[in-house]
Amino acid sequence: MNALSTHYYTVHNAIFGRLKYLDGLAPLALRLYLAPIFWMAGITKVKGIENTIEWFGNPDWGLGLPFPTVLAYLAAYTEVIGAMLLVLGLATRWIAIPLIVTMLVAMITVHWEHGWAAIASSNMEGVAMRLSAAKEILREYGNYKWLTEKGSLVILNNGIEFSVTYLVMLFSLLFTGGGRYFSADYWLRHFTGGSARS
Repeated sequence: MNALSTHYYTVHNAIFGRLKYLDGLAPLALRLYLAPIFWMAGITKVKGIENTIEWFGNPDWGLGLPFPTVLAYLAAYTEVIGAMLLVLGLATRWIAIPLIVTMLVAMITVHWEHGWAAIASSNMEGVAMRLSAAKEILREYGNYKWLTEKGSLVILNNGIEFSVTYLVMLFSLLFTGGGRYFSADYWLRHFTGGSARS
């Protein structure tokens, strides 16, 4: 067993030991994936800030949050500024914290009641029947071929799936930082002699 484990780690280290020089690619991929998501969400909120405030505060058809004006501006600008910082890899760990908070709030206030799935699957109760009815109506009264040429019709379930995915990615960035070579954090630390990890 000892010789086998020695052989395993020799091969393992020979292959994966070299990957440490490219370990900044994973945080870069996470940052570049998340940045447009937060940019679009934030810009939408900023452009329609009055609607965002109303949605945040209205208990009947909105979220019913306290201090809706403050929270709407905080959420909108956290997402916009967060997206820009993620692209640059600047203050990555710091911006991950408020972005994690926005994801937690979104999960609890918007998506939690809908369960896990973001897109309803045909085996969920009543989904197949509704999807079939929608397709029939569109075939009869609409241009079904044109409507579906970019993809099939789906029913949005609006569950926590996407929020959790983004939360896990942000959680990873909180621990890894912006990453080696491909982030402003790395180069600032490199040139200023800082001892903090990227």
